[in-house]
Amino acid sequence: MDSQHWRATITAAQSGDRQALDELVAGWLPLVYNIVGRALNGHADVDDVVQETMLRAVDNLGSLRDPDSFRSWLVAIAMRQIRDRARRRTADRLEEAPAADFAELTVLRLQLEGQRREVAEAARWLDDEDRQLLSLWWLEVAGELTRRELAAAVGVTRQHAAVRVQRMKERLETSRGIVRALDGACPDLRELTGRWNGRPDSVWRKRLARHIRGCGYCGGTHETVVPAERLLVGIALVPLPVGFTLSLAFGGKTAVAATSAGWSAKLLGALTKPAVAMTAGATIVAGGAYVVTQPPDAPPPRAVVTPTATATSEPQPSATPTPTPTPTPSPSAKRKADLYGTVVDAVDRAPDPDARPAALPRRPESGITSTGGPRAVMQHRGDSVTLSGRGYVLVRWQISPHARPGGVVMPTWTGLKGKLFHVASGGSRRMDDPLPGAPNGYATGMGGPDIGYAVLPPGTQQMWQNEYFYVDGTVTLTQNERGCDYGIAVFPSDWEAVDKDVNEGPAQGAIRYGLVRDTGTDSAPVPQYVTRSTPADPATVPQRSRV
Repeated sequence: MDSQHWRATITAAQSGDRQALDELVAGWLPLVYNIVGRALNGHADVDDVVQETMLRAVDNLGSLRDPDSFRSWLVAIAMRQIRDRARRRTADRLEEAPAADFAELTVLRLQLEGQRREVAEAARWLDDEDRQLLSLWWLEVAGELTRRELAAAVGVTRQHAAVRVQRMKERLETSRGIVRALDGACPDLRELTGRWNGRPDSVWRKRLARHIRGCGYCGGTHETVVPAERLLVGIALVPLPVGFTLSLAFGGKTAVAATSAGWSAKLLGALTKPAVAMTAGATIVAGGAYVVTQPPDAPPPRAVVTPTATATSEPQPSATPTPTPTPTPSPSAKRKADLYGTVVDAVDRAPDPDARPAALPRRPESGITSTGGPRAVMQHRGDSVTLSGRGYVLVRWQISPHARPGGVVMPTWTGLKGKLFHVASGGSRRMDDPLPGAPNGYATGMGGPDIGYAVLPPGTQQMWQNEYFYVDGTVTLTQNERGCDYGIAVFPSDWEAVDKDVNEGPAQGAIRYGLVRDTGTDSAPVPQYVTRSTPADPATVPQRSRV
């Protein structure tokens, strides 16, 4: 159907035309179903996310100022609901198997064979972020979306989208090789997969990819491998399943749903708001002026987070190397503040580059053992290291917005037995320090408009290249990467190394001196993300923990 017809249909639906709304929803439901279904790989939540997307589209239809932008607007709503669903899901839902494997549905309903089938099945091996991007890119090469719409839905520029798509395609090609190898008869591969539970995940993707690279049988190309984009050109949308229908109608100025058995009953009561009245409070503004597409615990990547205090906490004074507890009105409150387990809630200001750090108190050291050895490197979500003993630990950051910009999902400390302090920050720079000679002073670690931004959750202290902690007991540090790409290295350290690092400032050619947080007592700050419990998903640790 041509764009002129859709423009007229959207305008009529905004005016309260019952038939136009029905046609609009029926016409665009398959697109939303394909995006959500592929992004979630047929998970049981697909129905809920699709219906919530359509509900929000109906609720906010009156806010759409340009009917020509309806498709990109609708896709952005769908992507937001997918990310919101990731935030809401509980540990038991995380492990829940798909209700209907979308890769299998794609193969069966579109009758895909050969390498087209291989591409569809390879999607199972992608991480959530890649699968979400694949859901859009698949429709782009199939002619259902434009690159501009894909970039708007992801929340990046077209140039950044190209980089992200290229990296996703590389992982998709790796996954295609795994699908191909698993269909083969390599005895070594059969032995390797004897311990595999049959469920694709990133750990086994890496193991199998490593085997394929070193295996002459699995790594051999027995046929010409056609690029995925050539295989997907012009491919149809996956048809809706039987009973998967949604009919919307206006009742006066109220939307009413008539659903088949395939939809949950909660939809009937949800569509009772005026469909054209929500303009000022709309979540999505037409034309892509503002689209929330970052992970739910991070702000949109529009600028580097500035080191200012949050609304609920006071900033620490500039150039004050040791943060002081928030002033308290009574002696009893002061005693509570001195108890172990206080988190520095303020987003601390950067000390002046020439401000020398406070003296670092010396704590007892008997040595730290690490399950990751003397140098544990954590590059992927779920990587963890357990530290035991009494001594100093260095956590060294490497932010990579050029690989994948977006919100930073912070690492967390779990299973704490004993005490853990945040004692100092070093590495001669903060992650938001401008790189000398960089255009417009774009930050070294948090990115820039040419590569995308890494954005900290609101209220998070700005990170330094090196962060030092003191462990007296046992604790596990977990990498929770979901948005921005980052890695962290964990080194057992000692007092001399920490003291030397924080005191190496501009005189040695670095950007600034370090910062000492340790008071030498139990009033020293603990990390913002720490708990004594061991949650199924470490990323759920609250930001302002109390231990």
